[in-house]
Amino acid sequence: MIKSMTGFGRSELVTERCKITVEIKAVNHRYCDLTIKMPKKLNSLETSIRNLIKKSVNRGKVDVYISYEDLAEAETNVELNQNLAAGYYKAIRMLSESLGLPDDTSACRIARLPEVLTLDEAQLDPKEIEEPLMETMKQALSSFSESRTKEGEHLKEDILAKLQGMNGNINGVEERYPQMISEYRSKLEEKVRELLADANVDENRIATEVVIYADKICVDEETVRLRSHIKNMQEELQRGGNVGRKLDFIAQEMNREANTILSKANDMAVSNIAIDLKTDIEKIREQVQNIE
Repeated sequence: MIKSMTGFGRSELVTERCKITVEIKAVNHRYCDLTIKMPKKLNSLETSIRNLIKKSVNRGKVDVYISYEDLAEAETNVELNQNLAAGYYKAIRMLSESLGLPDDTSACRIARLPEVLTLDEAQLDPKEIEEPLMETMKQALSSFSESRTKEGEHLKEDILAKLQGMNGNINGVEERYPQMISEYRSKLEEKVRELLADANVDENRIATEVVIYADKICVDEETVRLRSHIKNMQEELQRGGNVGRKLDFIAQEMNREANTILSKANDMAVSNIAIDLKTDIEKIREQVQNIE
């Protein structure tokens, strides 16, 4: 099974006491980059959440958003910091006098200043929320994993189709090679006859030149290695698992062979085929970089 690094999962749990929502989003990344955003009162559960996610994710930039809403009718008290409020008032009056400005302070304005009024809410016990939170996380991860698997299968099908097309292009290179030798021999014989103005041509000399040319443009090693890389990538895709890095390395090796074929090509048809090979390989590399 092939998994994409791109995915999305969401889950929501509502009980008599609370409402928990978990959203997970991910894009491709070289390593596992995990970011969790959640209320501070749940911070003590972060390690458990990270460990749970890392069981399902090996690579990718993963963003996790957790929201918690308390639905219980807990008593909330408003606390007044009277000393702080008095300090604010005294400082404001001194500022007004020193600047010669009217003193327009009011209790309402002072109440808006930091830490003057605070809410004393009932403390949340993380142990009470851990079980429903982790259950919601598991459901979100299940949805997240399903979306990644679905996308991964699409990537797999697309890459396999491109690899099949590359095999066809390699056939074209191999079929064109004997024709290039034959055409070169004919052109060489014709040029020699023109230069010597004589129908009697030294066949041994012609044969030697043809052999030198054939060796110069020979791409047998490159096509054999390229076929081997294609077969290897096909097998890895069928085997599945966390093969993204390995597929990326194979794609780099495929590109190396295609570059060599293009550099040796002394023929327009072969050059065009080699360019098509490089184009397909580049498309495959882009797709592979999304695989976990």
